[in-house]
Amino acid sequence: MLILAIAASALLAQTGPVEYTRPPDFSNVRYGPAERNVLDLWKAPSDHPTALVVYFHPGGFGHGDKTWIEQYDKPLRELCLSRGISVATVSYRYAGPGNVRMPEPLYDAARSIQFLRLHAKEYNINPKAVIPAGASAGGVMGLWIAFHDDLAEPNSDDPVKRESTRVCTTGVVDAQTTLDPRVLVKVVDPKWGSHPVIRALYGVTFDAPDVAKAYPLFEASSAINSLTKDDPPVFLYYTHSLTSDPPKDSNELAHNPRMGAFLKDHMDKLGIECVLRTPKDYPGQHNRPFTTEMVDFFERHCAK
Repeated sequence: MLILAIAASALLAQTGPVEYTRPPDFSNVRYGPAERNVLDLWKAPSDHPTALVVYFHPGGFGHGDKTWIEQYDKPLRELCLSRGISVATVSYRYAGPGNVRMPEPLYDAARSIQFLRLHAKEYNINPKAVIPAGASAGGVMGLWIAFHDDLAEPNSDDPVKRESTRVCTTGVVDAQTTLDPRVLVKVVDPKWGSHPVIRALYGVTFDAPDVAKAYPLFEASSAINSLTKDDPPVFLYYTHSLTSDPPKDSNELAHNPRMGAFLKDHMDKLGIECVLRTPKDYPGQHNRPFTTEMVDFFERHCAK
């Protein structure tokens, strides 16, 4: 399928739900009206409201499931729970042929944050310590929520929409900090100009005569476009090393750390902390070696 290239390399081996090794405390909680608007939640044992990590799965916006936290970021879930941080994992609507267009799935992610805030007391959550996280497409969601203006509608008839979408920090893996091909061809590689994911997500090719109609969607889907000086700090990890060489394959093209360096440069100029890590920062370590540093980062920026 067209949009697999933006997903992690192992996604081809698993396209549906996986079985949890730790059953959630709440399963298939519906946070919105769409079929895929469901989440699972693990509550960290605590006498006081806990911080909450909200995880968005990878899959190129066209594959994946909330259960994928089990195979991609189980170490993150387990470390958070051991440190008294609750964890939710979220499914969202797909984008692409036969589905919605971008940026609609990003609004699902934001709604899940609002829903969990609305039910903070029930889940023993500190609503001021909500942390979006995710990988690849899920990382896009974490950054987009962190930078976007508050989507709260105080006068809405929907109590979920009255809640804030602002968060205290985010931590993401292999995230596309922009989904605007006009930027990606310059920041990463010219191959982004012909990347099939552009047509899949927006319904138009980058070289089409009418591509300008998609410019507003490119911009609305790109987290970096919403970055302002009042936004929270960010932890970034990329599974590829930062080099000046052309990407060697589609995975490195889609998850290139130059996108992280591009965001870090913008955040540095605004005086916002942005930690960028790649495998060279954890020599000899494997199996999500960044996890401890990322959770330390969460604890430093978000009161439990």
